[in-house]
Amino acid sequence: MLSNLRKFGVNNKKIPILNINNMPCSKIRASLKRLKPYVPPGRNYSSLPGLVGNDIKSLHSIISPPIAKIRNIGIMAHIDAGKTTTTERILYYSGYTRSLGDVDDGDTVTDFMAQERERGITIQSAAVTFDWKGYRVNLIDTPGHVDFTLEVERCLRVLDGAVAVFDASAGVEAQTLTVWRQADKHKVPRICFLNKMDKTGASFKYAVESIREKLKAKPLLLQLPLGEGKAFEGVVDVVSKEKLVWNRKSEDGKDFERKPLLEMSDAKLLKETTEARNALIEQVADLDDEFADLVLGEFSENFDLLPAEKLQTAIHRVTLAQTAVPVLCGSALKNKGVQPLLDAITMYLPSPEERNYEFLQWYKGDLCALSFKVLHDKQRGPLVFMRIYSGTIKPQSAIYNINGNCTERISRLLLPFADQHIEIPSLTAGNIALTVGLKHTATGDTIASSKSSALAAARRAEREGEKKHRQNSEAERLLLAGVEIPEPVFFCTIEPPSVAKQPDLDYALKCLQREDPSLKVKLDPDSGQTILCGMGELHIEIIHDRIKREYGLETYLGPLQVAYRETILNVVHATDTLDRTLGDKRHLVTVELEVKPNETCCVTPVLKYAGCVSEDLPKASQEAIENGIHSACLQGPLLGSPIQDVAITLHSLIIHPGTSTTMISACVSRCVQKALKKADKQVLEPLMNLEVTVPGDYLSAVLADLAQRRGTIQEIQTRQENKIVIGFVPLAEIMGYSTVLRTLTSGSATFALELSNYQAMNPQDQSILLSRRSGLTQVL
Repeated sequence: MLSNLRKFGVNNKKIPILNINNMPCSKIRASLKRLKPYVPPGRNYSSLPGLVGNDIKSLHSIISPPIAKIRNIGIMAHIDAGKTTTTERILYYSGYTRSLGDVDDGDTVTDFMAQERERGITIQSAAVTFDWKGYRVNLIDTPGHVDFTLEVERCLRVLDGAVAVFDASAGVEAQTLTVWRQADKHKVPRICFLNKMDKTGASFKYAVESIREKLKAKPLLLQLPLGEGKAFEGVVDVVSKEKLVWNRKSEDGKDFERKPLLEMSDAKLLKETTEARNALIEQVADLDDEFADLVLGEFSENFDLLPAEKLQTAIHRVTLAQTAVPVLCGSALKNKGVQPLLDAITMYLPSPEERNYEFLQWYKGDLCALSFKVLHDKQRGPLVFMRIYSGTIKPQSAIYNINGNCTERISRLLLPFADQHIEIPSLTAGNIALTVGLKHTATGDTIASSKSSALAAARRAEREGEKKHRQNSEAERLLLAGVEIPEPVFFCTIEPPSVAKQPDLDYALKCLQREDPSLKVKLDPDSGQTILCGMGELHIEIIHDRIKREYGLETYLGPLQVAYRETILNVVHATDTLDRTLGDKRHLVTVELEVKPNETCCVTPVLKYAGCVSEDLPKASQEAIENGIHSACLQGPLLGSPIQDVAITLHSLIIHPGTSTTMISACVSRCVQKALKKADKQVLEPLMNLEVTVPGDYLSAVLADLAQRRGTIQEIQTRQENKIVIGFVPLAEIMGYSTVLRTLTSGSATFALELSNYQAMNPQDQSILLSRRSGLTQVL
């Protein structure tokens, strides 16, 4: 089973295969001692994850840990709350790294992209697998920057629990609210870690109050801090009434003492802790009936007699039910409070079998997995991260992609360790795997073992639906929910250094799109330019930088663009004749048609035939007419933008015998263009639905700014302490809005955009646009 254990480094350097199937134990130990994994410069990694010294059992636990011992967790927070530093400390104390990484030094494990190390921010979610006290933990480090919200969304939906990290001096911040709402949406149980307790201005009380007030959550105080700011030296465990004090001389935070609180030496602290524990017991009893019966029955006289294990079990149930959130504190940078956080992760967050997924009953133990992220590796091709919900994945096995309706083969199966990977022979339900060899699988695809297995699951789902009188479609029931990809708000052209490099640019963009679904790429039909659509300025900038670093292409970004449309305002008639002789064949077509504005909104032109035309028209000729009309409407006479909201009636069509369909199509296209030029023309601009979530203090500044941007406010709602501004604004007016909004509101506001419809520009704005475009054309 363990015959294919290999370790890959950053540059894919292999170490010898470790065959332990038929080896005596002494030889296994000797082989393990000789086994030296590739180590990237600047960091020290332990020999094999989970392998401490000569512990052969933990090598087995790498392959198939019991599902009850698995924890799939994410770390989420506002930008700069200390997520990546916390992750680095977790990896260090769990034995995966032998030196402490620092974001400021640019040598962290999970921030492995060059841009992340330069900017000190997390862009991609790095997945890391490690063991802690017999538990397997799959950890995802997510970004906090608003431009990369999709990365958070993508990972939260495959997790069983999450750790929300807070800056103890700031409490709940703007992006904390966003990620908290995302966790609510996917019903992810979570625990809170108040980081930076050593920071000047840190306040445990304020941070807890902000969780209660702003997140509307019920905090369960499992710890109290020993001092705040520079005086912070450790924590008090409220559940066990012990204090944990870190040795000041210890550089890495591994050396700390756990002492019971005594009446003689810690009288005041013991009193505070006892009061906090009693309050905690009452809180949990209010939320958990089973625990309430226990407390009122056996321990009503004296809460001190209540065993810590009983309280911990009840806290686990309450966390799983998401009726309250355990709160812990510490300082990741100063190496304090991270080990108790790891204990809390394994103790209070759920295992995969404790989460209820309705769809699992339909698969009856067969493979069901969800691909939640795709990375592109130059040597190995696409690497697909998968969450396995049921069944087992093995290398060299065929899998069926339900979304893509295709069968693919997994060539290798890896355990992810940031940008290092360990090859393994199989992986069971509850784990997060990294697969090599899948060419067509994309983010959000549902994976089954075979097409017959997927169809059997669909039939079971259908029978279940009939019993419960549900009307869901078969596909909807079978597919796991894909990641919702927000519409991009930024558009700009991207040019290769030369025409010869265009295929290389197309390939780079194709790879980046598979990695990042929020990046959209399209072709401008007018100029033939490639247009990038992204989530914000930083997003576009990072993509531009990655193309340069990873694909060696010096690309040029143009100014941001808006996709306009055109229409006509009156009815026009046009006639055209095309007469060509090619070789000994004469091609003759005469067309008469009418173009008029359509009453209903339609993106493609509506084609009608006059009664005398449609009777004897061959199918090939009809297709040629439709092709000609569609090609004519791709480029309007004003800006070269697509034409919409028009109806075309064909009154007469005379075709000479032997005339080719290409000539028919060309004549119809030319006639439609002639009609469009004669008509009164109108530019349509994209109108966006805008929703801005802003604290009440900044509302007036946001409204004043939107008024300058030709925005129309529909309503202003109140949600908790925030105001929700709902309205419309032209896309042309919100260039750079993301940055402006952050500046106006000190980064506390968020906004969402989606296309509403296309509306007519007023004559003044239209003439300004046309003169600007014609001036640009002359310059070019």
